[in-house]
Amino acid sequence: MKALCYIGVNKLNVETVKDPEILNPQDVIIKVTYSSVCGSDLHYIHGYIVSMKEGDILGHEFTGEVVEIGSNVETLKKGDRVVVAPNIGCGECFYCQEEEWSLCDNSNHKGYLQEKTSGYPTGAFFGCSHLFGGYAGSHAEYIRVPYADQGCFKIPEELSYEQGLFASDAAPTGYMAADMAVKSGDIVAVWGAGAVGQMAIAAAWLKGASRVICIDKYVFRLDLAAKHLQAELLNYETTDIREALKEMTGGRGPDVCIDAVGMEAQSTGIEDLYDKAKQTFRLQTDRTSALRQAIMACRKGGTLSIIGIYSGLVDKFPLGPLVIKGLKVKAGLVHGQKYIPTLLEHIKKGELDPTFLKTHQWAIEQGNEGYHLFANQRNKILRGVFAL
Repeated sequence: MKALCYIGVNKLNVETVKDPEILNPQDVIIKVTYSSVCGSDLHYIHGYIVSMKEGDILGHEFTGEVVEIGSNVETLKKGDRVVVAPNIGCGECFYCQEEEWSLCDNSNHKGYLQEKTSGYPTGAFFGCSHLFGGYAGSHAEYIRVPYADQGCFKIPEELSYEQGLFASDAAPTGYMAADMAVKSGDIVAVWGAGAVGQMAIAAAWLKGASRVICIDKYVFRLDLAAKHLQAELLNYETTDIREALKEMTGGRGPDVCIDAVGMEAQSTGIEDLYDKAKQTFRLQTDRTSALRQAIMACRKGGTLSIIGIYSGLVDKFPLGPLVIKGLKVKAGLVHGQKYIPTLLEHIKKGELDPTFLKTHQWAIEQGNEGYHLFANQRNKILRGVFAL
């Protein structure tokens, strides 16, 4: 089969690789229909998260058709149209039982790699390096899905594959950001107008927010947040974000600040140069300008929701303001299995339409071109999708 593979830092190639096989009675094989690019994929491509190996297949947000079934799979049959959670959960361990699916104790068989950096291993993810299990990703014609009864969700008959696609990762991740923090009547500020930020805005409205403010520098992304989600907009290149948020909230600050940017955040001036230099020379692993802004802007006693990906240690972190202001902090990688059924229901009822996230579509052979556009935010790209 054809697959888009990591070759080295900023190097991808479409390779012919062996088709996946059933390895465990709980596995299924999916024929991929759509596989989306994701901002977190860029962290691996850019070399900021270690343990990628030459030949690793990228991708973790996808839909497809079940074509092979392991002997112990109970809820699926051949021909089922499914959307698949990006994280892999066994369904039986303490964390899965608590619906903290991305923390699964059993899916990451290379968890010993994470113990060195995180103290304890988390669960596995498709296409997200060997730190997260080394599982082949979805930028391929076929993919093996372990614990299929837990991670595969049938797409309702009323919905197309395209409508179900972003219920895999972007929508659940954004929804989780709001679910961890937003209460009815809250004023919410969201850093990042990428796909996850857009879905965090949508979810904040679903959770009863009274106002939602979106912060980014790309005008076309901000315009999408206004057009599709009625967000108020701030451009951090032309605005002092903290002062603007104070003014917009009567001097108090937002009740909830959501970081939907993560470890390659951009800012302006000396702060941006400082962060990029420190990360380039591996003096810190992450750029945290969006997170710093969120901490400083959040109202006293407010809630900070961190859904952007971070990998390790950072410098110039405003721990003092976080403590002194009594901020509540919620963070995590997406618990896909917890949120996908809810998102499919919202989409089916017309309460959420994530299809506007798809701005580009390519064949898998255009993988290099697609990721180049995505990484450099060219041609007004929000999310590109490989049609297999």
